[in-house]
Amino acid sequence: MSDAIAVIDDLRDESEELDSLVAELSEEEWAAATPAPGWTIAHQIAHLTWTDGVAVTAATDPGAFGAEVAAALAAPDSFVDEAAVAAVAAASPPELLRRWRAGRERLQEVLREAAPGTRIPWYGPPMSLASMATARLMETWAHGQDVADALGVVRAPTGRLRHVARIGVRARDYAYFVRGATPPGEAFRVELEAPEGGLIAYGPEGAAQRVTGPLLDFCLLVTQRAHRDDLALRAVGAEADGWLDIAQAFAGPPGAGRAPREGRREGEHGPSNAPGSDAI
Repeated sequence: MSDAIAVIDDLRDESEELDSLVAELSEEEWAAATPAPGWTIAHQIAHLTWTDGVAVTAATDPGAFGAEVAAALAAPDSFVDEAAVAAVAAASPPELLRRWRAGRERLQEVLREAAPGTRIPWYGPPMSLASMATARLMETWAHGQDVADALGVVRAPTGRLRHVARIGVRARDYAYFVRGATPPGEAFRVELEAPEGGLIAYGPEGAAQRVTGPLLDFCLLVTQRAHRDDLALRAVGAEADGWLDIAQAFAGPPGAGRAPREGRREGEHGPSNAPGSDAI
């Protein structure tokens, strides 16, 4: 349970960092377009609010969540109830902030109070408490990136990105399955340079297929918030190289991703103005 609590603490901190970006926005800024087509900053926060609410339902009322899953299966292009998200986004900024804050705090409370070993039903396999908190952190960071892009803010990467990277690595095979492809049979080695220094590594040291680069860049890639051409990621081996073209850390169908930026300077990272991908 201590591992779950540590991730929940990081989820709290990630949410508070995003809160600091939006807390003082004007009504006009809330309506600013983000890289996701048709989504304003309000839509980004509304999406998080809606998904946090669904996660609470999954943890506290599995029967009601089953109805949510049935509805999602009836609309396979997305797990998200876009009409419900739009309704939340239509609230006034103070009300939207209130609902988001209350919802995320309720989710964190539910996760903290759950019995060790609890498995929470989700749109895929049931999730452990730590996995649910990790998934919510990943989505909070990814949609927070869209908000930061809309505001022209460059966020300093933190060690919390290790959670996002872990999902990206664990979801390797899913990226193939969702495209109707067979994943590689061998394990990959992924070595990522942490922002505070040091190396975060996954997979066997002697693997022939390898991916290396900055932790931030890998997280931007697997959440499809930047095109790989704009990132300092390196692949050794044809299969590792192919994976970087399709990697995704989120459930659901493949996203459109981002187009490469024009005029990018060497060492500069970040997304283009092309569409982003919704994470659930």
